[in-house]
Amino acid sequence: MAAGLPTEGAQTKRARAGDLAKKDAPTCTMDEKLGDVRTRVNDAVVVVNEHNIVMGILRSKDLQQDANLTIENAMHAGPSTFRPYVTAEEMAEFMNDHELECSPITTSDGKLVGLLYRADAVQAAA
Repeated sequence: MAAGLPTEGAQTKRARAGDLAKKDAPTCTMDEKLGDVRTRVNDAVVVVNEHNIVMGILRSKDLQQDANLTIENAMHAGPSTFRPYVTAEEMAEFMNDHELECSPITTSDGKLVGLLYRADAVQAAA
């Protein structure tokens, strides 16, 4: 489960972060310019390195900064990440408590699985 691989058994029917995360989450690298990234997306962006390891995140409001900034200077480094096996209920509670619009879901070695949006976690938890 920690690696985001398919599972089996009685607990597989519970919605989990890895199942709900958007696998096609927008990504960028630290050396890109904010203005270039902003032309591609208008929502949260996960900052990854060449091995798809999560290095940071740009939230919607961060994209409004100076277009000439490098992503490295504009991002939130070391964002809270969660493993694919975390339940939707746990994710919804954490995201609500911390007012997070989204959270990266990663494997135990930090590789991006996808981006989980709070609305999706809350809906699945209901």
